[in-house]
Amino acid sequence: MSDKTTHFGFRTVDETEKAGLVHGVFSSVASRYDVMNDLMSAGVHRLWKDAMMDWLAPRPGQRLLDVAGGTGDVAFRFLKRAAGSKAVVLDMTESMLVAGRQRADAGNMADRLDWVVGDAMALPLPDNSFDVYTISFGIRNVTRVQDALNEAYRVLRPGGRLMVLEFSQLPNPMMQKAYDLYSFNVIPQMGKMVTGDRDSYQYLVESIRKFPDQETFAGMIRQAGFDLVKYRNMSMGIAALHSGWKV
Repeated sequence: MSDKTTHFGFRTVDETEKAGLVHGVFSSVASRYDVMNDLMSAGVHRLWKDAMMDWLAPRPGQRLLDVAGGTGDVAFRFLKRAAGSKAVVLDMTESMLVAGRQRADAGNMADRLDWVVGDAMALPLPDNSFDVYTISFGIRNVTRVQDALNEAYRVLRPGGRLMVLEFSQLPNPMMQKAYDLYSFNVIPQMGKMVTGDRDSYQYLVESIRKFPDQETFAGMIRQAGFDLVKYRNMSMGIAALHSGWKV
C-alpha cells in the first residue's frame, strides 16, 4: 500500500492497485476489444483513427511507438500509409497483444512490427528512439497520466510527434448530459449482452468522465515539454485528438 490514491472509474483506490485493476478489465475484454470500441463509439472510432492518420501524415521510414496499442489498429494504419516504416505496439496486457498478433494484418506486416509488454509510465525503451508516439483510448487508464506524457517525450527523437486520441468532454452541457445518459444506461448493458461483462464497461464509461477536458489535457502535454500543442474535437467533443511536438 502507498499513501497516494487515484481513481478507478468513480472509485478511489490506492495508486498501487490501479494497474492491476485495469489489467483485469482488459484481460477480460481482450478477445472482444474491437467490438468494445464499436460499442463505446457506435463504430465511429474507426473514422477517428483515420482522421488521426490524416493529421499525422506518416512519412516513409518513420518509426512508430503505439502505446496501449492493444490489437494493433493504429499501427496497421500507420504501416499501410508509410513505405519502409516500422512500428512497436506496446501494451501492459499480454492477452491484448496476443489478440493483435492473431489479426490478418499482423501476419502481413510481421517484418515491420514488434509487440512489447510494457508500462506507459516506465517504457522499456531507449531515449530519442521514435519519430512518432501514439496512444488511442488508453491514456485515461494510466495511473499517473503526467508520467506517461513525460515518458512519451523521453523516447521521442527531437522533431518527433505525440498524438493522443481519447474520449473527452462535449463543450455543450445539454449535449454532455444526453451523452452521459446514453453512456451510463446503455453501454454497460450492451457490454453485458455482447461480452457477458457489464462491470468492465461500467468502469470504462466512468473513466471517460474522470478524464481531464481538452484544455486541461493540452496543458499537461505542454508540462511534459511538448511544443505546438493543439487539439481537434472529434464528433463535437465525444473524443479529442491532441498533437504535440518535441522541438
